[in-house]
Amino acid sequence: MAGSRVPLLIVGGGIGGMAAALSLARRGFPAHVIEQAEDFGEIGAGLQLAPNATRVLDRLGLIEQIHAEAVELRRGLMMHAETGRHLATLDFGAAFRERYGQPYIVMHRGDLLAVLVDACRASELVTMESDTTAVGVDDRSDSVRVSTADGRVYHCGAVIGADGLWSAVRGHIHDSRPVCARYVAYRGAVPLDDIGISVRESDEVVWIGPGKHLVQYPIRRGELFNQVAVFRSTRYRPEIEATADWGTKEELDEAFSSGCTQVRASIALLGTDRRWPMYDQEPLPTWTRGRTTLLGDAAHPMLQYLAQGACQAIEDADRLARELARHNGEVVPAFHAYQEQRMARTALVQRRARWWGDLWHAEGDLVPALRDRILTTRAADDYSDLDWLYAPTDT
Repeated sequence: MAGSRVPLLIVGGGIGGMAAALSLARRGFPAHVIEQAEDFGEIGAGLQLAPNATRVLDRLGLIEQIHAEAVELRRGLMMHAETGRHLATLDFGAAFRERYGQPYIVMHRGDLLAVLVDACRASELVTMESDTTAVGVDDRSDSVRVSTADGRVYHCGAVIGADGLWSAVRGHIHDSRPVCARYVAYRGAVPLDDIGISVRESDEVVWIGPGKHLVQYPIRRGELFNQVAVFRSTRYRPEIEATADWGTKEELDEAFSSGCTQVRASIALLGTDRRWPMYDQEPLPTWTRGRTTLLGDAAHPMLQYLAQGACQAIEDADRLARELARHNGEVVPAFHAYQEQRMARTALVQRRARWWGDLWHAEGDLVPALRDRILTTRAADDYSDLDWLYAPTDT
């Protein structure tokens, strides 16, 4: 069957895919993006952008547009979800910015994607197509053939799979599947004027407790209050994983019923019409096969405890474009160099995100007591445990 010919096809028009398209265009490489949704938009609410991601977005020339929609945080606070005790503060002020060269910001996921999409539309090197679902990938020696659900075929010089957690492109490279963590997230944002509880308008607050946590911060120029409540489901069983019979609203209410007054009042504000089961995966042995490679959640799905899912996808996009430029557009060596540069780092983030979640959710007496003692003794400007993640990776 005849089909479209494109030099480089990006499957997936989310944050990672659009960041990749723009990064490639900034270095002179044309890219065509296909997205299975009807529109280029994001489902969800808040998103955190640490300096390792804002550094890339700044290089792409987007930082002014992003700051117009975002909130620059002043502090991060960690609180005990059940006792209400203050455990630790992380100062995101001048010392933080001086150390990492960028602020810590939060914004609506849709706002970030809109900035990326607008920049891609303004580029003559990026073309975009929605309502298009990739269903098959055939990597040949000199090209890649991608078929779609509506019977079309793309003949490509290279393919980047940025199609998320349940990536169709990943199946062409490796047969593994993400693993359910037995935790569920409920997310939502409400107008700040309507919440009826006391909040810190330039702070992120993380309430941690046995088997659960709650994250709160402002988004959309401070107009909305974003919340993410996560808990371990006691009803989860592998045979019902694909159903809605676990991680229900009733379990949400039960999990946070022992929370302090502020936490219980906050949970009452959450919308509960949709839940997000949480998945990650052991690091893959390879992301690349011939002229096809993976990016973002398609390559390294991770739990959210380090708030690095989107950040690592943005880092991927930057490194991939750099390697293509360094290899003068030679796809195969560039893709392998990109993988070599990124795999160890993303594997570390995947694993440390798991550990951090285990620490937040620890049960019993000993581990939570030790955790809280360590947290309460840390200085607000002690960034020594963050350098591995936020400092420039090239150094």
